[in-house]
Amino acid sequence: MAAEEPGEPGSAGSLRRCLARLGALRARPDDGGRRTELHLLFDQLISESCGPEPAAAPGPQDVCAVLVQACQLVPLDQEHLVSKVCQLIHHLLNRYQVMVDEQNLNFLLSYCISALRQCSSWTHVEILQALAALVYNNGPKCQKYLPDLLGTAGLLLQFSDPAQPDVELRRAAVRSMANLCLSVPGQPYLDESYRSVCFQTFLSVLQSSKTTDVDDITFCMLLQSALKGVQSLLNGGKMKLMQIDQIGALLAVLKKCMFHGLPGLSIEVPTALYPAPLPQYDKRSPVKQEQSEPATSKQTGSRRKKCKGKQKKGEFGEEGREDSRDAGDETVLGADMQKLQLGDVQSSPCPEPRPRVSDVCAGRDPPSCQPCKRFSSSESEYSDTEGGIQGKVRSFQANVRQGALACFLSTIKSIEKRVLYGYWSAFVPDAPGIGSPQSVSLMTIALKDPSPKTRACALQALSAFLEGSKQFLSVAEDANDHKRAFTPFSVTIASSIRELHRCLLLALVAESSSQTLTQIVKCLAILVSNAPYSRLKPGLLTRVWNQIKPYISHKDVNVRVSSLTLLGAIVSVQAPLPEVQLLLQQPSSSGLSGSATPAREQWRKAVPWAGESPQGSPAGCEQGRKAVPWAGESPQGSPAGCAPPEPCWLLRLCVSLIVLPREDSCSDSDAAFPALGSVYEPCPLRLEALQVLALLVKGYFPMAQSYFLGLGEVACRCMEEMDPSIQLHGAKLLEELGMGVLQQHKPDSPTAPEQRVPVSLVVTFWTMMLNGPLPGTLQSSPHATLQTSACDALSSILPEAFSLLQGDQQILCVTLLLGLNHSENPLVKAAAARALGVYILFPCLRQDVMFVADTANAILNSLHDKSPNVRAKAAWSLGNLTDTLIINMETMGQSFQEELSDLLLLKLLRSATEASKDRDKVKSNAVRALGNVLHFLQPCHVANPRFREAIEESLQALIATVGSEATMKVRWNACYALGNVFKNPALPLGEAPWATQAFSALSSVVKSCKNFKVRIKSAMALSIPSRRECYGSTEQFCQIWSALVVALQRSEDTEDFLEFKYSSSLRSQLCQALLHLLQLARSTDLPLIGGSLREHGQAIRPYVLQYLSSPGQSEAGAHTELAQRERGLQGAIEHLSAIERELQGKARVRVSLYLEDVLTHHTNATELAEA
Repeated sequence: MAAEEPGEPGSAGSLRRCLARLGALRARPDDGGRRTELHLLFDQLISESCGPEPAAAPGPQDVCAVLVQACQLVPLDQEHLVSKVCQLIHHLLNRYQVMVDEQNLNFLLSYCISALRQCSSWTHVEILQALAALVYNNGPKCQKYLPDLLGTAGLLLQFSDPAQPDVELRRAAVRSMANLCLSVPGQPYLDESYRSVCFQTFLSVLQSSKTTDVDDITFCMLLQSALKGVQSLLNGGKMKLMQIDQIGALLAVLKKCMFHGLPGLSIEVPTALYPAPLPQYDKRSPVKQEQSEPATSKQTGSRRKKCKGKQKKGEFGEEGREDSRDAGDETVLGADMQKLQLGDVQSSPCPEPRPRVSDVCAGRDPPSCQPCKRFSSSESEYSDTEGGIQGKVRSFQANVRQGALACFLSTIKSIEKRVLYGYWSAFVPDAPGIGSPQSVSLMTIALKDPSPKTRACALQALSAFLEGSKQFLSVAEDANDHKRAFTPFSVTIASSIRELHRCLLLALVAESSSQTLTQIVKCLAILVSNAPYSRLKPGLLTRVWNQIKPYISHKDVNVRVSSLTLLGAIVSVQAPLPEVQLLLQQPSSSGLSGSATPAREQWRKAVPWAGESPQGSPAGCEQGRKAVPWAGESPQGSPAGCAPPEPCWLLRLCVSLIVLPREDSCSDSDAAFPALGSVYEPCPLRLEALQVLALLVKGYFPMAQSYFLGLGEVACRCMEEMDPSIQLHGAKLLEELGMGVLQQHKPDSPTAPEQRVPVSLVVTFWTMMLNGPLPGTLQSSPHATLQTSACDALSSILPEAFSLLQGDQQILCVTLLLGLNHSENPLVKAAAARALGVYILFPCLRQDVMFVADTANAILNSLHDKSPNVRAKAAWSLGNLTDTLIINMETMGQSFQEELSDLLLLKLLRSATEASKDRDKVKSNAVRALGNVLHFLQPCHVANPRFREAIEESLQALIATVGSEATMKVRWNACYALGNVFKNPALPLGEAPWATQAFSALSSVVKSCKNFKVRIKSAMALSIPSRRECYGSTEQFCQIWSALVVALQRSEDTEDFLEFKYSSSLRSQLCQALLHLLQLARSTDLPLIGGSLREHGQAIRPYVLQYLSSPGQSEAGAHTELAQRERGLQGAIEHLSAIERELQGKARVRVSLYLEDVLTHHTNATELAEA
C-alpha cells in the first residue's frame, strides 16, 4: 500500500484511497475479478474499523460517500457482498458516530429494505444491523419508509414476531425498531399508530421466556433492545401511560426484568400488576430451577465478586448505536458485614464479621461467617474458559437489570403520581407477615445485587418513586397500637415506611461503593422529606441520625455532601419535631465514639463554644475563633439566661465546615471540587453546610438563638468571601436569623417574653451587619441573585430594633432600598419593592410623611414595570402602604391627612385602579389598596372635580372584580375592599348609583359563590354601614335582607367538601348581618321583612339559635362573645318593638314577637343546660 500523503490523517486518508479504488472499480465490468477486489477492499475497511482508535476520524462526507459507492457497486444477487457491505455500514457508522444526511440516508435505507425483501435469510441479521445504525437518531427523516418497516406487513414486525425461530434475527429487528423510536429534539415524532405497534412489540419481547435452545447472552441482548425501545418511547415525551391494563402489563415485565439473573433469586411475576394496597403474589421458583441458568447457579454464596473473565475486543461492540455498558462493574463488598439487628442498626461502618445482607433482610439467622476472599481461576470450580463465560453472562444480566431500572425510572415520570402509588406495594418493601417471606422490591436489588451500578440504579428509581409522595404517605399512622380484626391502610403504609428505613440503613452499612453510597443517602433524604413522622412512633429519625453521623467524615466528598443533605432533611421535615429537638440537644460526642478518624476528630474542638479553650488548634484557626463571639463568652449572648453546657452537634459541625480551614488537603478525594486556595473545605460541602445551618435556624430557632451573634458572624464571613455562591447562602442564613427573631416577637408568638432574643442583642446584631459586608453586598451589581437575597435579609430586621439603630444606619437602609428600586434587574427590583412594603409598616417610619411619599413614588414606579413579578411585589407593598394611611388616619388624625399631597393620593388611586385590571397576582393586592384609599378620602377630596372621575372608575373596578371569575383570593380582597369603602362617611353611599351596584354584587356573591370564605367576607361587608340611610331605598334594603336569608339557608350547600369547615363561621356572620339590619330597620321595611319571616322563619330559626349558643372558633372569650350576641338580639327586639308601637298594630307580622320567641327558646335551653 502506498505511503500516506503528508498531513493526511490515517483513517481519512485510507477512506479516500478506498473511495478512489471504488470509483475505479465502477469502470470495470462486473466479473469475478471485480467481486474479488470488492471482497478484499471490504475486508480491509471492516478490519480497520475494528482496529485501534485512529488519530483523527474521517469526515462524515467521506464515510457516506464510501458507503453509497459500495452499495452502488454491489447488486442484491451477490449476497456475500451484500452481507459485507451491510457489515461495513454497521461498523463505520458506529465507529465514527456519523449522522447520515437525508439524501444519502434515503439511498442507503432503500438499499437495505430491498435487500431484506430479496436476499436469503442468512443475510438478514447483517442487513438489520446496518438498518439499525442508519435509523439511529434519524427517525424523523425515515417517515416515508415507516409503512415498509412498521406497517401492517412491515419487515420489522415480521422479523420481531414472537414466532420467529431465529432469536438473533428477532433481536436485530427489535434493536432497529428501538433505534427508530429515539426522539430528536425539535423534530416530529412517530405517529400514534406506529408508537402503539412498537410498544406492543417491545412488551411481547419482555413477556417472553427464554427457551432451552437460546443462550443467555443472546436472550439478554434481546431484552436490552426491547427495554431501550420502551424507554425511548417514554422519554420522547409523546407517550403518556393512561390505561390501567397498559400500565399493569408494563410494570409487570419491568419488575421481572429488574431481577433477571439476580444471584440467589428467581421469581415469577404475573402478566399484569394491578393497583392494590397489599403486595401482590410473587411466586418464588424452587431453587432447583435456578440451576437451569448457569449465571445464577454457582455464585449465590458470594455477593460481590468481580468477574475474572475479560472482554475481548469487539465482543460488546456488535450492538449497533447502543450505549456501551461496563462489563466489569461489580466491585467487592466485604461479605463480612457487621452483625445487624432487625430493629436497629449500629452506627459504625467499620467492617466486622457479619452475615450477608440477604440473610439479615429476610430475617434469617446468619450462618457462621468466614471472610470471603476473591478466588483465582485455579481455586475456582470453573476452568478459565468457563469462568470467562460466566463473568460475561453475569455482566449481560446486570445490563438487563440496569436497563429495566432505567426504563422504570422513565415510566415513573410518564405516570401520574396518584396512579403510580396504586402500585406502591409492588415496588416498596413491607414488613413480612408471620410465617410469610418478604415480598421482593426495589430494596431487594439495592441489598442483594452484586453490581454497584445496578444497586445505584435501583436506589435512583426508588428515589424518583418516593419523590412527591408526601400526600400519599400522610395517611400513615401507627402512633397508637391497633388491636383490630383487620389492618387499616394507614397502618400498612406506616409499616412500609418503617421497613424502608430499616432496609436503607442496612444498605448504608453494607455498601462499599462511594457512588452507590451517595445514592443511598440521597434516597434516605427524600424518604425523610416525605414521611409523616408526627403520625409515627418516634425512633425512626434517631436511627437515621445516629447512622449517618460517621459518614460526615467519609473520604468521598459526594458522600459527605449527601450526608449533610440528609441532616438538612431531618431538621426541616415538619419542624419542630420533639424527636429532632432531643437529637439536637444531645452532646457533641454522642454517637461518634470510635467511628470518626483522629484527623476528623479535630473539628469537634475547632470552634470555641461556651467558654472552651482553644487547645492544640492550628495557628490559622486561632485568629478565626477569636472573631466569633459564641454564646458563653459574654453574659448577654444567651437570652434564656445561660448557654447549654455543650453546643448542638449539628450546629457546631456546620460552622466548622464553613469557616475553618480544612485539616488534610488530601483527605477528601475531591479533585472535582477544588477548594478556595486549598484552605477551606470543598465548595459543595460548605454550601450544603450553610443550607443545613439555615434550615436549622428556621426550624429550631429557640435552640440556635443561644449562638445568635456567632451565627451572624458566620453570615458576615461568608458575605465577605469572593465566591458568589458562598456569599448568597451567607445572605440566606442572615435572612433566616432575622425571620427567627421576627417570629419570636410577633404578638401571637407562643414564646414567653423572657425566652426571646433581647431587643438590645438584635440591635447589636444588625449594627454588626450594617457595619460589615451587607451594604457592599447590596451594591454588588454583577450578582443580581446575591443582591436579591441581601435585600430579603435587610427586610427581616425587627421593627423595634430598627427604631433603636443609629440615625445614619436607618438612613443607610432606606437609601439602599430606594436606590435598588430603580435597578434594571427585575429580581432585584422586586425584592426592593417588597422590602419597602415591609419598612412602610415600621412605626418609626410610617409616621414620617416624607418617607411615606418617597416610598409611594418608588412603589408606583415599580407598579408600571414590565415584569409581572415586580408588579406583583409592588402591588403587595402598595397594599401595605395604604394600610399605613388608615393606621395614621386613626392614630394621628387630621394632621397626617393634611400633610399628604392630594396629587400623590390621586396618583395612588389611579395606579391602583389600573393595577386592578392586571393579572390576578397583581389584582388581589391592587383591590385591597383601592379599598384603603377610598376609605382614606376626605370630604374635600370627594368634592374635588379632579377626584370625581378617578373615584367613579375605582369603584366600578371594585364592583366588577367582586362579580368576576377571578381567583377566590382576588374576590375575597375585593369584598374586603368594598367593606372598607362603606366605612367612609364622606362617600354618598345611600344615594349614589354605584352603591346600588355594589350592594347587588355583594348580595349575589353571598348567595352563590362556591368559596365560603368569599361569602363570609361579603356578608361582613354588607353589615358594615352604620346608618339606615346608607342602605338606600326600602326595596334595596329588603333585597339585601332577602339575599342574606337565602344565603343562610344555603350555608350547607357546597360541592367541595373542604368548604364545610367554614360553614359555621358563614352562618355566624350571616346571622350577625341579619340582626344588624333589624337594628337599623325602618317602619317601611317591616312589611317585607315580616313576609320573609313568615315564609322562611322556621327554616332559619335553628341557625339563629345556634348562633346564640355556639361561640366562634376560639374558646378564649367565648362567654363574652355569646353575651354580645344576646345583647345584639335584645337590641333588635327593643328597636323593632318601638317601631311597632308607633305603627299601633298596623303591622301584619310583628317581627319583634318572632325574635322574642327565639330569645325565650334560647334562654330556656341555656337554663336547662346549666341546671
